[in-house]
Amino acid sequence: MSNLNGWGLTARLISKHFGALGDKIAETIAGFDPETATEADRDRLAATLREAAQKLASARASFKQESGDVQRLRELIKSDEKVSLSLAERLSAGSISEATVNLFCDELEANKARLPIEEQEAADAQEYMNELQKIVDALSQELAQFDAAAKKSMQNLASAKAQKDLQELRMERQSQLASLSGIRGQSSALNALTKRAEKVMNEAAGLRIVADIAQKPIDQAAEIDAIRRSVAKQTNDGETTLQRLQRLSNKNDVEVAA
Repeated sequence: MSNLNGWGLTARLISKHFGALGDKIAETIAGFDPETATEADRDRLAATLREAAQKLASARASFKQESGDVQRLRELIKSDEKVSLSLAERLSAGSISEATVNLFCDELEANKARLPIEEQEAADAQEYMNELQKIVDALSQELAQFDAAAKKSMQNLASAKAQKDLQELRMERQSQLASLSGIRGQSSALNALTKRAEKVMNEAAGLRIVADIAQKPIDQAAEIDAIRRSVAKQTNDGETTLQRLQRLSNKNDVEVAA
């Protein structure tokens, strides 16, 4: 809460000029706490600020007018004082009537008597304007503090919500992991499937042994055939054309022909 110096004087001035507005502003500032205020409280504070700002604008205009009146009255008195010097000479010379001079003197004396009053009114208007400026500044500060507190609260809320979502996600993940762990350790279906896989693998290994046994004589026969073909080829490769003819035909017949 803001502390306003001279609030008592301000309240009196506002109460004098605008009645209930002084109490309204005093109560608004005294009872406003940005940390706990609601949006409705902010709206009321903003409305009070607008009203005070309007009064401040009016007070500025009033002070400007009062100050102008004082300045014009001072200038008039100063001018009339200069005129009074020449009036004395004219009165002595008989060029102006005594009644006219007395009327002039009455106005000059009245203006001089009125000057302190005008100056006080200008001073009051200035003091009132300055106090209203303090109030507007205070209300503006309170409003800014509310907005800052509201922004911070929204940030804290968003952060808290993010943390909540994160923790919920962690709990969900932990639940999923626990569920999978339970399946691995306790599921009869998974155990049966594992045993079935082991049985099939054993059966496959047995069939492979049988197949290897049956394949062995086939592999041996193929190996013998390969040896035979190799020897035959070597033999064929070493004979001459005549020897080949003798081998393939009747040997004696070939020799007779030779």
